[in-house]
Amino acid sequence: MLKPGAKSNCIIVSARQRGNPILKFVRNVPWEFGEIIPDYVLGQSTCALFLSLRYHNLNPKYIHERLQLLGKTYAVQVLLVQVDVKDPHQSLKELAKLCILADCTLILAWSPEEAGRYLETYKAYEQKPADLLKEKVDQDFLSIVTDCLTSVKSVNKTDTLSLLSTFGSLANIAQASKEDLSLCPGIGPQKAKRLFDTLHEPFLKIPK
Repeated sequence: MLKPGAKSNCIIVSARQRGNPILKFVRNVPWEFGEIIPDYVLGQSTCALFLSLRYHNLNPKYIHERLQLLGKTYAVQVLLVQVDVKDPHQSLKELAKLCILADCTLILAWSPEEAGRYLETYKAYEQKPADLLKEKVDQDFLSIVTDCLTSVKSVNKTDTLSLLSTFGSLANIAQASKEDLSLCPGIGPQKAKRLFDTLHEPFLKIPK
């Protein structure tokens, strides 16, 4: 029996999941059957229970019993729910409350393939650092200012360079008039108006 903390290169699958269609879509990481309390052991401290929403509607007590049996054995406990009914909202609301009380992460999948992908991803990222999932952000001044100014419609990277070379800093660009902005090469009246309006709108919208 595999216990929390035990190392394995495979996803360990409970025998009760034998015949579950999602196993056909776990292709990118190895898996094997084992004697475990959860349905899937995805790492040293991560496990998952699988629940079909259709089955849950027929047997609402089932998942309560499974979570009770599991307890707080693993640091990360996932409830992987396959949404396979037409009107899932009420059932999902109940399951969301249940997961909060059980300190469990609720993951929704709309097909066996999607559910299998979630299992693969949890296993594949088991040993990866958290910052691998973060968006890579350029930290140099030009990249930050470019990212800021190009968020304004029709302002591009060339315009950013032109504005910086003309005004010298973002603060000076923000203090410039529409007329001054429009005189900058490549900007023109329409682009200058958009830029000016964006830089001078209130940071927070105050309700009237």
